Amino acid sequence: MASSVFLRHSLAAAKRPFLPFQLARRSTSNFAYVPGGPIYKGTVNDPTTFPPSKKSHGSHHWTFERLLSAGLVPLTAAAFVTSGSPTPLLDGLLGISLIVHSHIGFDCIIVDYVHKRKFPTLGPLLTWTLRLTSLAVGVGVYQFNTNDIGACL
Repeated sequence: MASSVFLRHSLAAAKRPFLPFQLARRSTSNFAYVPGGPIYKGTVNDPTTFPPSKKSHGSHHWTFERLLSAGLVPLTAAAFVTSGSPTPLLDGLLGISLIVHSHIGFDCIIVDYVHKRKFPTLGPLLTWTLRLTSLAVGVGVYQFNTNDIGACL
């Protein structure tokens, strides 16, 4: 019984003339409808194509972070060696280096774990909180180095 209903329906559809303007009238976009969605080249396991990379992209930041981290070792040792004498230049360098090093580290944590695409309110809020905190700590270290005993004493 079901096969005869299917046969009658397909025969009736075959007798109707196909009008190309009917397809165009039903479509609301400039692209034809593809049953099953768009067709992508390749398979599911093929990697996504990316724009060509540059050798120096990101290397400047990485180099600066590593040089700053490596430079903190002799700066800290020099601060302990000269702790009995007033050295405002060393105090200033150590204070600025520690603040920049901490800011970069916390910024990497925020970018990696609280990205603004996933957390549209919390991500920018934490980024601006970090910026304001780094600025306040910089002012505090400046006040401590100029009006008090300094970092190395």
